[in-house]
Amino acid sequence: MKDSSSLHQKVQEHCDCFATTDPLKEMSVVKNDTDAGEAAIKWLALAALHGINQNAKEIDIHQAADGSVAVVATYRKTELPSPGPNVGQKVIEAVREITHLEGNKGGTALALGIRDSSFELTVKVKTDDDENTVTLKFPG
Repeated sequence: MKDSSSLHQKVQEHCDCFATTDPLKEMSVVKNDTDAGEAAIKWLALAALHGINQNAKEIDIHQAADGSVAVVATYRKTELPSPGPNVGQKVIEAVREITHLEGNKGGTALALGIRDSSFELTVKVKTDDDENTVTLKFPG
């Protein structure tokens, strides 16, 4: 069994590392990374940073039955760069590992620290047939 707390710690470390970058720009190239697992953690941290920086209400990551991944942020309905099928699958797996959410539907709080502050996301997961949706709901 993998240590899920280390995944959570890695997300926080990436948040700290990329706090002064343009998360959207970094998100658009993460699908080209060779290690899909590490790319998923990086993408998740960048999504959290983007959501906080842009006052997003939520970010939905939807993986269709064919493996394609679409990401939509709600502040003004805007599509964000997709992490691609391989990294997208790893993002969904990482969220489930970090939050310990099992089954077809569930939700929990996820605290993230960034530099000298912190915030709490509400994470929801849903599986219908062969489709997965992860929702990151931001405070506000």
